[in-house]
Amino acid sequence: MGRNATAIGAVGRIVAAAIVCLTLGQAASVRAAPGFGRFASVRVDVRPMLALGGGAQAEALRADLTASLRQTFADRIGGRGPSLVVVVRSLSLNPYAGSQGGGGRGSLGGGGSNDYLDGEALLVAANGQVLARHPQLSVLPASSGGAWYDPASERRRIAAIAEQYAQWLVRMLPVE
Repeated sequence: MGRNATAIGAVGRIVAAAIVCLTLGQAASVRAAPGFGRFASVRVDVRPMLALGGGAQAEALRADLTASLRQTFADRIGGRGPSLVVVVRSLSLNPYAGSQGGGGRGSLGGGGSNDYLDGEALLVAANGQVLARHPQLSVLPASSGGAWYDPASERRRIAAIAEQYAQWLVRMLPVE
């Protein structure tokens, strides 16, 4: 029972941290980004990830997040507004072995593992001036990519967290 209580406590702390991040992020976006309903363009900057050795994972995230943002913001792209630039600070895909830390088998790579995407949406004027900032942390269960033993699982996890990031961002950036 002690191990289950510890696991539940850890999950509770993760959920509480995610709620705090979303709440703070929502307050920052509402305060910082009024009146930016349309964007001239959308792009994703993964240079911070590349500087940390992100390599192919960073490039996959750039492609997936760019596609998700363009789809999610499709009705708001085009015209003379600022550019929407998402700077990705980090992506953490934690080990997942199909376990949530119970059953007396220990954690052996499983446990309460989540994936995290930490970034910041910038609204950038044509002259390069940053008009508004919106930091955002997205969290998904490591199981979001399907079966852990499938070689394509990690790639699906990147696509899933990119889509979730875009879906939350469209809710957080006010139209007017």
